[in-house]
Amino acid sequence: MKTLLKIAAAIVFFVALLLVVLSMTGLEPRQRRPGLWLRGHLVTTPVADWSFADQVSSVEVQTRTWYLLPHSVTTYCVSYHGRLYLDSFYPPGIEYPHGRSWNENVMRDPHARLKIGNNLYDVTLSHDTDPADKAAVLQLVAKKYPQLKIPSESQVVLFRVTE
Repeated sequence: MKTLLKIAAAIVFFVALLLVVLSMTGLEPRQRRPGLWLRGHLVTTPVADWSFADQVSSVEVQTRTWYLLPHSVTTYCVSYHGRLYLDSFYPPGIEYPHGRSWNENVMRDPHARLKIGNNLYDVTLSHDTDPADKAAVLQLVAKKYPQLKIPSESQVVLFRVTE
């Protein structure tokens, strides 16, 4: 019994040590590989116009998981009338919010952290279902990302960034 207790304590210690190291290093997402914490300079002033984000090809989004570790991914973004929109594409057969961990996290807790360049922004994400916004944003997505081919049967989900 004492041996089992020592083994369990060692496992807990090494997991805690690993989490401390990862929180210091960040383990940010890379392309299609998700990550944990985002690292950078935290911007605390409100952003009135997000159009500067059109200069970057993608942003990193950190959401909050139910098991208390952050989950971060890389996604596309466009600004429309000064507001920032993030998109998430669902292939046929997968329905929103399932199939995308970060979308499930946002539905449970809309607070997120964005990384644009080396700057971090604490924001709230809201699922935008307005058809006019969706049509306009998708036109901007097609213009900004001409290489992106979205199958017509795919479901496109938009998130509007607010502070």
